[in-house]
Amino acid sequence: MFVALVLIFIVAPRRGQTNILIYILICSLIGAFSVSSVKGLGIAIKQMLEQKPVYRHPLVYVLVGILVLSVSTQINYLNKALDVFNTSLVTPIYYVCFTTTVVTCSIILFKEWSSLDLGDIIGTLSGFCSIIIGIFLLHAFKNTNITWKK
Repeated sequence: MFVALVLIFIVAPRRGQTNILIYILICSLIGAFSVSSVKGLGIAIKQMLEQKPVYRHPLVYVLVGILVLSVSTQINYLNKALDVFNTSLVTPIYYVCFTTTVVTCSIILFKEWSSLDLGDIIGTLSGFCSIIIGIFLLHAFKNTNITWKK
């Protein structure tokens, strides 16, 4: 959160118009908070359906506030990135950064990987790396004209 605030208030006004990563990193870091708050709200809704009085706990309202604030901040900075930079650059970079921060956040906050076997962790990371490489290759060579003719 501290890194996102530094990017928003210090780095973005100075370098946001010239560096594509500034706005995208803000969106990605804040996006990890939105995914985490949605997961928490999902747990709260599940408990509410089980007739537990979760609406009495202030954490539910804090999660709703975090979700509204983080989604609106994401939309704002994603629109800024799309206004300044080409969509074909913003989309793959945002996808990779957002997915990386969400996976990292889930590892730290929810400790979801502690129950996985080593083979499952290696398989998940290998799949994620192949997706990143695939996105890079698609966008790096999209203007290359390849034909069967000599």
